[in-house]
Amino acid sequence: MSGLQKIEWAEMHMPVLRAVSEELSDSLKGYTVGMALHVEAKTAVLVRTLVRAGAEVAITGCNPLSTQDDVADALRAEGVHCYAKRGCSTEEYYEAINKVLDHEPDVVVDDGGDLIFTLHAHRRELLENIRGATEETTTGVKRLIAMHRDGKLEFPVIAVNNARTKYLFDNRYGTGQSTWDAIIRTTNLLVAGKTVVVAGYGWCGKGVAMRARGLGATVIITEVDPVKALEACMDGYRVMKMEKASEVGDIFITTTGNKDVIRLEHIMKMKDGVLLANAGHFNVEIDVESLRNTAQSRIVRNNVEEFVLNGKRIYLIAEGRLVNLAAGDGHPVEVMDMSFSNQALCVRYIAENELSPGVYDVPGEIDEHVANLKLNSLGIEIDKLTPEQVKYLSEWRMGT
Repeated sequence: MSGLQKIEWAEMHMPVLRAVSEELSDSLKGYTVGMALHVEAKTAVLVRTLVRAGAEVAITGCNPLSTQDDVADALRAEGVHCYAKRGCSTEEYYEAINKVLDHEPDVVVDDGGDLIFTLHAHRRELLENIRGATEETTTGVKRLIAMHRDGKLEFPVIAVNNARTKYLFDNRYGTGQSTWDAIIRTTNLLVAGKTVVVAGYGWCGKGVAMRARGLGATVIITEVDPVKALEACMDGYRVMKMEKASEVGDIFITTTGNKDVIRLEHIMKMKDGVLLANAGHFNVEIDVESLRNTAQSRIVRNNVEEFVLNGKRIYLIAEGRLVNLAAGDGHPVEVMDMSFSNQALCVRYIAENELSPGVYDVPGEIDEHVANLKLNSLGIEIDKLTPEQVKYLSEWRMGT
């Protein structure tokens, strides 16, 4: 299937973004949007939406293994400045980011924060032109909040990840389905009857754990947050330290956004034939470097690397990079329909409003608008509060 066919298939199943595209009209005419996202079909529909709104778009990948080259070629054929390619080196990755910045964007759309951080660290001459940015993922939002806390963030960023129509669906149902889709298609192995260890019980971890249980696995959660650990326990999962889980798990999936969650000390305790995968944005959650320095390896299937330690075989999927995109097609189209609608509407919001430097949540009216558009596309109608109910909810004097 060609990149163009992939884009057309995705666009056909993204009714919310199609409606948003009509709303945007020519609202971005004269603006240049610089983007670092996973360059695949759903992202291409977002790019088309911004172009139709009048923007000039320059885009590259936000992960060395998540670009689909046929989609990148299709975007270039449509006149988009696309610098993404799959399997690029770290040096090539940042060269492509700088090529995007060479277009002197007015608005930045980022996933993970690398485009924004490159602007602040190496392309400071462009900062005065930036009206603002959006950030797609939990990892990037955390980094930006830390940057703002330290007084280093020099323009406003809307945390698209914090929209309810993003994290409740994209992070949970999107990550849950796409992670397992990638693992299953890559390994062709059965999940039922196995013990799955999910590191982290945020929205992504909840989705991965939920789908693992649905596939017939026994699920163990590891956590550092006592509240999330308690929640996992009361959701019916076993909760324990990674040190103990490493001895019993068959499939390990990290979803924390932190580094060294699975370390060599854990891997040394694992059983023969264990699968390791990461569903976090960056390839830092599994200590791949120590694994490579300790064990011999070979490629046994596409996106599967076998390491032999003390006679035991450990299988690493997609180099420990974001598994659902490095080894699959990423989140389901209908989920990204909402996430990317938030992105497009927030780009317009930045273009139309003067904001001070800082990290902002998606305006509530945008979040609810996306939800209503999605309900409409599904043919679902919901109730509305009566005037008396509105008064009751805002009144403190009324009781029993």
